[in-house]
Amino acid sequence: MSRRHDTTQLPSGTILEYILIQGQVTPSTSRDGDRRSSKLAICLHPWSWLGGRMNDPVLQLLTGPLLDRGYDVLCYNSRGVGKSTGWASFTGSREAEDLKEFVQWARTTMPQLTSLVLAGYSHGSLIASMHPVLEDVQTSHILLSYPIGPRHWLTAFHGHRYTTALRSLRSDPRSNLLVIYGDDDNFTSVAAYDVWVTTLQDDDRGACSESSTDTSSTSRGKLEVVKVEGASHFWREEDAVNRLFDVVRGWLP
Repeated sequence: MSRRHDTTQLPSGTILEYILIQGQVTPSTSRDGDRRSSKLAICLHPWSWLGGRMNDPVLQLLTGPLLDRGYDVLCYNSRGVGKSTGWASFTGSREAEDLKEFVQWARTTMPQLTSLVLAGYSHGSLIASMHPVLEDVQTSHILLSYPIGPRHWLTAFHGHRYTTALRSLRSDPRSNLLVIYGDDDNFTSVAAYDVWVTTLQDDDRGACSESSTDTSSTSRGKLEVVKVEGASHFWREEDAVNRLFDVVRGWLP
């Protein structure tokens, strides 16, 4: 396994610090013998205003199953964290734009990319949900411990933007979404999670009921929801972590 710690400058001028982790499996090899992967996962950390950064323990947990399934893993510090420049926003809008530019930069370094996973944890899941499916690359999203409870103040009361983005993502027939949450989350009650999940699923049923003849207009992306028993927001419970590993490994494209 190799690790590269570096920075890159986005077209906006913002510099983002990142760590690229590559496993030993070699899907393909270039003429000069360099390792070339066609699968990439980009991991997004919790809210920077509360100390979130790319070396978050939960993101480190996610790295294992991602590497096991042949993904290179790219974790980065959002604006204003570590060596990343700029100021963190209160709404997450700047971070969402940074992610889009960061994805495009990553694509230039991996022109052979065929599968992209955007894995966001806590506040990072909000930002991940704002990124649309790419036109020419299989794009999947992992939303881990999506902070539906405190979302209103994590986004400076702009939660409706994230609701709209998530609905847009769900309406894309190419989308592939995995939602994972614990039934003992520290910031969102299990009842609130269950209601939110029902809303996501009702959006699907509502779309399908609008028309019974035109299937192309009602086609929805894939959605898998997993509620993990005994899991807190911080995923420190051994049984919950093992369940998390199994779910992610089994779901990854």
